[in-house]
Amino acid sequence: MKNIYDIKSVLRFLSDLSLNNNREWFNKNKDRYNRVKEEIEALTLQLITEISAFEPKAANLRPSDCLYRIYRDTRFSADKTPYKTHIGIYINPPYGKKAPGAGYYLHLEPGNNLVAGGVWCPDSNQLKMLRTDIYDNVDEYIEIIENPEFKKYFKSVGEDLLKTAPKGFPKDWKHIELLRPRSFTTYSPLSDEEVSGKHLIDAVICRMKELYPLNRFYNYTIFPED
Repeated sequence: MKNIYDIKSVLRFLSDLSLNNNREWFNKNKDRYNRVKEEIEALTLQLITEISAFEPKAANLRPSDCLYRIYRDTRFSADKTPYKTHIGIYINPPYGKKAPGAGYYLHLEPGNNLVAGGVWCPDSNQLKMLRTDIYDNVDEYIEIIENPEFKKYFKSVGEDLLKTAPKGFPKDWKHIELLRPRSFTTYSPLSDEEVSGKHLIDAVICRMKELYPLNRFYNYTIFPED
């Protein structure tokens, strides 16, 4: 599927913004930002359509449900730069980016583009539920994360690891490393050339399709009645 989006201009804008992260520069370049925003909204709409082919619940989402603001919340941060220097698109069916659960994330940032999925920073109850479900259904879980097509893009699952076994689970369980993450996320990097090239949509969607079984496993745990 041919890429019809000017992602090179998006990356150039983000690169320039990282060197000029102040309100004066941003206001002078507001027209550039508005063009970037239009490109990203159109890209998001196409991604929603493509994801809906294998995640029908995504069909009701709009770009505004999936896009993060470029303006940083600096109230409690030592870093007072006012703008993010990346674009985040999080398609999280059916409730949108603010809902718990596992979704599909595209991160655009010069030199640091990626596709990611899974559950980031679940609360303590959800974390216990996820670990319990993995423990109770470990063969199914291993089949998903060790699938060769999945492994082609996603080398590992989980981040922010505990140093030991989580409370309530046997320390000598042979798969205990699967329960140590505090975030059950995974990612696949993309080069600037890949996201700017003519096969952007194909590169993103083939990765997101491989995320579907993992997200389904997690979401069945978090939303069992859905």
